[in-house]
Amino acid sequence: MPQAPRSKVRRRELVAFLALAFGIWPIVAVGVVGGYGFLVWMFQIVYGPPGPPGG
Repeated sequence: MPQAPRSKVRRRELVAFLALAFGIWPIVAVGVVGGYGFLVWMFQIVYGPPGPPGG
């Protein structure tokens, strides 16, 4: 199998970096933060808001 020229490898790496930096990782970050917020929301629905019990 012949080796790809250096410029093609560099271009492919740049495209992969841009896809990760501006495509995949922002979606993952939003999913993680949204998932954590949803988890806290569900926890508070079941156990009530934090703080001393009202009376």
